[in-house]
Amino acid sequence: MTTTTDIHTPDFLRGDEFSIPTFRLLRQDGTLHEGAEAPALDREQALRIYRTMVATRVLDERMMAAQRQGRLSFYMQCTGEEAAVIGAAAALDDADMIMSQYREQGALVYRGFSYDEFMNQLFGNELDYGKGRQMPIHYGSRKLHFMTVSSPLATQIPQATGYAYGQKLAGEGHCTIVFFGEGAASEGDFHAALNMAAVHEVPVIFFCRNNGYAISTPSIEQFAADGVAPRAFGYRMHVIRVDGNDILAVLSATRKARRIAVEENKPVLIEAMTYRLAAHSSSDDPSGYRSKKEEEAWREKDPLLRMQHWLAASEWWSEEEEKALQESLRREVLETMKRAEKRPPPPLDSLVTDVYADVTPALQRQLDHLKTHIRQYPEAYPRGARSLDPDVKPRDDASDADNRGGE
Repeated sequence: MTTTTDIHTPDFLRGDEFSIPTFRLLRQDGTLHEGAEAPALDREQALRIYRTMVATRVLDERMMAAQRQGRLSFYMQCTGEEAAVIGAAAALDDADMIMSQYREQGALVYRGFSYDEFMNQLFGNELDYGKGRQMPIHYGSRKLHFMTVSSPLATQIPQATGYAYGQKLAGEGHCTIVFFGEGAASEGDFHAALNMAAVHEVPVIFFCRNNGYAISTPSIEQFAADGVAPRAFGYRMHVIRVDGNDILAVLSATRKARRIAVEENKPVLIEAMTYRLAAHSSSDDPSGYRSKKEEEAWREKDPLLRMQHWLAASEWWSEEEEKALQESLRREVLETMKRAEKRPPPPLDSLVTDVYADVTPALQRQLDHLKTHIRQYPEAYPRGARSLDPDVKPRDDASDADNRGGE
């Protein structure tokens, strides 16, 4: 129902009267802003959060290097946005559903997704949960309540509303968080999702990572309004804008958003102001649309350094521990990658299973034709040939690739 008051002259509103502040707790040097209060956080969880941030950064660095070496076809980094993603994940219950866009690997690391599981998906081997059917970085985990990533932009946003509606009906005290970028917020799916969530009052947190660019398009060319946050007013929805590089602020804001979602069955919009320090993907060159000076200014706001300073000030972390963690993670990533590369691909027959109880005659004919073709030209389809004949040995070039700059 629309509520309004009468006026008798045609006075138009533009929304300029709404000014959305940015919630911050930590300065870059790790000290709290005056009047700020850190969220309740013990040493154990603080170190778990920080180690997750470092583990995600190391994974991104190593896998981007692997892509440049030709060992991996594609990759996308979370670099620069770790606090936004991991801070939000740390505020949730482990049974809450996470729906991501494609830059939220940190949330999976926090919940316990192993490097082996990452590598199996990235290389599409026989242990990949998706059986090699998706391109790299399309992770998913049923046991960790992380919905599998899909390529079309913004489709996960209305899906999150629908899933949260089911959680409301189940009444078990869980919510859904859905991550997306400010570019995805320009899709129609965004508005449909927020309207449906507000009307049906479902426990969903819409988490927008506003990193300034939709691939190469700066936010100033995406929308005329003050970011994404003011859109919540159109749906009468709770909203907060937070410094996305401030891990404590993100944690605190998401904790409160979860209480609103679960206890009141109300949706919440969080806009996290952050920056993508890396390229959009391994196929992108950001030098074509932003300056080095801009990038360097944001590197000084690195979320990992900010939390590291806070931990050191709390006497919970040291330079020696930092060095040991970095070395052990780099070693683990490389060792795990070598294992994943050597694993065989999924069985070729898996291309036509999981859809029908019995493979249809048409699919079986197609599969038989494919096998014949691969056997005729095995050098053109080395992975396919190997899946047909497990005794075929993989080309042993992993060690050569390591020597070409794996570190």
